[in-house]
Amino acid sequence: MDNNNNNNQIENANQNQNENEMKNLEKKVTKNLIKDYSNLLNGNSFKDFSIFVENKSNPFEIKVHKSILSSRSPFFNESLRQESLSISLNQFNKKEMESILNSISKQDFDKLKQFDFFPNSFLVDIQNKVIQDNQKEIENKEKEIEDKNKEIENKEKEIEEKWKKEIEEKWKKEVENKEKEIENKNKEIEDKWKKEVEELKSKFELMELQKIFSDSEIIKEIEYAKKLQEWINDNDFFSKMKKGFSAKRDGFNSQNWHKAVDGKGKTLVIIKTKDNFIFGGFTKVGFNGNTRNINDSNAFIFSLRNDKGDRIPAKFTCKEPQYAIYSGLSNGPMFGDYYGADFGINSNLQTGWSNFGYSYNLPNGITYDTNEAKSYLAGSYDKWVVDEVETYFI
Repeated sequence: MDNNNNNNQIENANQNQNENEMKNLEKKVTKNLIKDYSNLLNGNSFKDFSIFVENKSNPFEIKVHKSILSSRSPFFNESLRQESLSISLNQFNKKEMESILNSISKQDFDKLKQFDFFPNSFLVDIQNKVIQDNQKEIENKEKEIEDKNKEIENKEKEIEEKWKKEIEEKWKKEVENKEKEIENKNKEIEDKWKKEVEELKSKFELMELQKIFSDSEIIKEIEYAKKLQEWINDNDFFSKMKKGFSAKRDGFNSQNWHKAVDGKGKTLVIIKTKDNFIFGGFTKVGFNGNTRNINDSNAFIFSLRNDKGDRIPAKFTCKEPQYAIYSGLSNGPMFGDYYGADFGINSNLQTGWSNFGYSYNLPNGITYDTNEAKSYLAGSYDKWVVDEVETYFI
């Protein structure tokens, strides 16, 4: 609405200005035309015709331009077609004739009418000439004003289009910013929700792990439980397994251990020494009480803690095609070949030995049959004492 009011005000102002300019132009053209005619008639340059006035015996000569007079009046146009270079109009005196020749204004036209000598067509021709010239100037000025108005109209349209485009771009940018803001907010909410879900999931998993090892004398650190779950990578086994044997509970005796463990299939063995070394092994095949080596490509042994508690928990896979476990009744849990077990526990389940690297891969930088390899799991080759043996199966 404000924009339409502004356009109407501009249009009214332009119309008033055009009317004033046309009036001023009409005055200016009339004034200039009178001046030009006067200069031409009174000037001496190129005058080629004479008008003699006053008495015949002593006439007064007025020099004029033949072409100008012929264009101004049918009377002079007819009279000046003759070969003569002059005409006598004795009934006029010098002043009257000069007034006639120089007259263009309305007042002068009225004065000329008293002279019956000139036909009305002469006066009308002069007046029409002035009107035609004025009209042409007015038309030119109107055309100029029209062009100017068109230019203003185009400029207003250009400004309007620019304004609309700016508003549209601003609106579009605001919408994009708002959508981006909403998107970021949604992502923030989604990330927060995911984080809360992960935290709840993690808490639930920790609760489940704590529940699984709630009666363990060895796995007190939740990180150890998470590592065992990660390495075994069998949710069905891990969710259903139970502690089927504990040396402190069921007795430090290999026969008791075999009685509880043999034939159970997937089995997890965890050992803790008096020096706080924690290590063990996992087999998918399991023990069966026979005096023989058993292959299991999925078996692995692990180290969770050394005597200082600063060793990073690590898992070690079985070499192919080495034997993974030994199942003889004369010994407790044994991982590796009978003749070179990576670790094994004697029948009393209180002492053991470690020849780490025979059937299972050693950590990088450690060589087999060195003191470093033999002491890696339990602190020494055979001078360590068992504190607890726990065995889990379904």
